Amino acid sequence: MAWFVYIARANTGRYYVGITTNAEERMREHNSGKGSRFAINQGPFELVYASDAFIGKSEARKRELQIKKWTREKKEKLINGEWK
Repeated sequence: MAWFVYIARANTGRYYVGITTNAEERMREHNSGKGSRFAINQGPFELVYASDAFIGKSEARKRELQIKKWTREKKEKLINGEWK
């Protein structure tokens, strides 16, 4: 099963980084009030980035944790295709 890292932008402008097997479905879940406390409190969300597929969940999770540590500016470069 393929896994993806995604970044969603909240109404407040904050970014949410997560993993999923289906980014569009995950956005629907976030925007319907399901998911993390952050998602419930910060939504609605717009999907602004989805990675290439990872073969396993653990690889996607490693990348998610890496991106979560990045600065806002670095995340925005990734979103804009200026960083990998």
